[in-house]
Amino acid sequence: MNRLPFELNFWVIPPLVSFLTLFALACLALIKGKGRKVNLFLAGICLLGGVLSIDKALAAVVTEPGLALRISRIDHMFIVFFVPVYLHFTYTFLGIDRRKWLIGLAYGFSGCLSVLSQGDYYLAEARQYFFGYYTKGGPLIYAFGVVSTTNTLYCLYLLFHSLRQEKDPDRKNKTKYIMLGLGGAALMAHFNFLPLIGIGLYPLGNFAFIPILLLGFAVLKHDLLDIGFVVQKGLIYSLLTGVITGSYALMIILFDQVFEGASRTGSIYFSVLFFLVIVFVFDPLKKHVQLAIDRMLFKGKYDYQKTLTALSDAMASMLNLDEIMDKTLSTLTDTMYVGWVYVMLMDEEGRQFQLHSQEGARSSTKGASISKSSPLICEIARRKREVTRYNLEQCMGSCDDPPALKGDFNTLGGAVIIPMVFKGDINGLLVLGNKKSGDLFTSEDLELLRTLANQCAIAVENAKAYQLIENLNKNLEKMVEERTQELKKALHEKEKAQDLLIRSESLAAVGALVAGVAHELNNPIASVSSLVQSTVETMEEAPPEQILRLEGAAEEGGELIDDLKFSLKELKRAKDIVASLLGISRQSREYTEPVAVNAVCRDALKVLYNQHKRTGIRIVEDYKDNLPEITGNFANLGQVCLNIITNAIQAVDSHQGKIVIRTGYNKPTGMIIFECEDNGPGISEEIMNDIFKPFFTTKEVGKGTGLGLYISHEIVRRHSGNIFAENNHQCGATFRVELPVTEQ
Repeated sequence: MNRLPFELNFWVIPPLVSFLTLFALACLALIKGKGRKVNLFLAGICLLGGVLSIDKALAAVVTEPGLALRISRIDHMFIVFFVPVYLHFTYTFLGIDRRKWLIGLAYGFSGCLSVLSQGDYYLAEARQYFFGYYTKGGPLIYAFGVVSTTNTLYCLYLLFHSLRQEKDPDRKNKTKYIMLGLGGAALMAHFNFLPLIGIGLYPLGNFAFIPILLLGFAVLKHDLLDIGFVVQKGLIYSLLTGVITGSYALMIILFDQVFEGASRTGSIYFSVLFFLVIVFVFDPLKKHVQLAIDRMLFKGKYDYQKTLTALSDAMASMLNLDEIMDKTLSTLTDTMYVGWVYVMLMDEEGRQFQLHSQEGARSSTKGASISKSSPLICEIARRKREVTRYNLEQCMGSCDDPPALKGDFNTLGGAVIIPMVFKGDINGLLVLGNKKSGDLFTSEDLELLRTLANQCAIAVENAKAYQLIENLNKNLEKMVEERTQELKKALHEKEKAQDLLIRSESLAAVGALVAGVAHELNNPIASVSSLVQSTVETMEEAPPEQILRLEGAAEEGGELIDDLKFSLKELKRAKDIVASLLGISRQSREYTEPVAVNAVCRDALKVLYNQHKRTGIRIVEDYKDNLPEITGNFANLGQVCLNIITNAIQAVDSHQGKIVIRTGYNKPTGMIIFECEDNGPGISEEIMNDIFKPFFTTKEVGKGTGLGLYISHEIVRRHSGNIFAENNHQCGATFRVELPVTEQ
């Protein structure tokens, strides 16, 4: 029975592990790479690297030189395309648009070389080394080596140059791991040329799985090329499967070497033994190793899952909004290692989101706000999901105003913006910056953050409701106390009003008495005036000789006549005062009599004459002649003039006081104007709005009732007029009454 032309040995393990690693990464990039060009080129590089690794693995186990040469030539038909694919990947990853002709030139070179790879000018013959059969290269292999090396160095230069200029930490991380992973594997693959030129050194390219594992770590740790968290685990487990498979192959080789020549190696017992070893050793070992990898590599993710879950439970018991925000933000910065994070909440008017709390080093968010109607908020409300730096272009594609949406996103400055949704409405935004470690936000991160944001939204509404109830409870006692004070004040005002009502009734009685007395005084005053007038006329008509009969009688007679005339004048003034008292104290509720405002002012001054005649106060009367009459109540308007002039007399200095009483007519408005201007201290701004209120007074107890100006205000209002008070420019105050003219 002919044996197969293959013989397992230890040297097959490194290239086999490299093949499995590269093949797994290529499959993941194709299946989970979302069809992006850069991921397709990554898959192409990994597949070409896998072809090279399988070529070296077969070279290690093939026992016939002719077969080794045929296998190597077939592999190199594809391996030569590593140059253009690696260059194309670099240009696509970095977004380079210049010198794209180099890519076409590289594809042309590799295409020609692929055709020539089947001749002796490329691979001549197979040589045996201690690590297997390797082919000897012809002249074209040197050309391929030079071009491949130049291309690799050029691509590494472009990546390094981009790394130095890049500001975005995400892009910097990607570029760094592409350099170390793919660049390192490409450089190690160049050592595979040594056996091709006759140097018997074990090819270091067989250990390309080491930098590829670094690239896998980047996919795992930083979601390199947006492959995703689930794929990360798949990659790790695929690598793990490759390692265990290699170990299994190594075990077979060792057993074959130990039991070489023994008949038991080909028996059924040997197969059963290896089956039991796989079932009872390798499968449990694989599970334990997977668990260890989960704990080691994904420990951080599992830890902050637990932390965020605990935070969600804690928020349910918090009722203070500031405590909720502080706890949330500090937890996010500590567990997810973000550089900064802040929360924006809807304002009371429901028009825009405003900054409420922030954590981290970012200071440019002070006073940050965004309108509820902005394109970004409208897009978030439509999606009910987060907007990130990575799906921004997708969001812009479905937005009516893409530039405005991008501008809003850049204004907030976050890497991830997550809505806080409560009952279908957004009541806040959770804005996170980049992670300190440079890690990207994975789909699992975003899922956890969505849950946390929704919990925050509920906690915010609960805190607002609790705060409202707490404020009501705090204010309830204060409101009760204030209401009690108001009731006490009202009771006091009622008692005061009753007292003042009694006084006003007394004053009314006194007024009626004064009116009666004044009426009774009219008759004797009239009689005396008539008698004095008659005496004066008799004496003035008597002949001079009759007066001269008595010695010195002429002189005395003249003085007597003067005295009688003075008495007559005083009696007339007394009669006028009595008439004014009768006019002002007349109790009438009619508002239909014609009233001359000038007469009202003169009567008021006659009544108040005794209050100011010995004080030194100067009263200036400035009445406009021929004023139209108004329809009203003479006595009530007289009360208004009395109250206003009395206040002015009490306000001015008794030695330097001056009061100006003036009347006028504003023809455009049809108003008769009465003004009383004084040079007193004026009215303070604090009480200006209170002077016409009932019972308000600044006078001492017993000197004022607080009803004078209030009654004046009510009388003027009943006459359909207006009353004003204002301070003069220099000093003092002016009271102004406007009354409508009687319609003719």
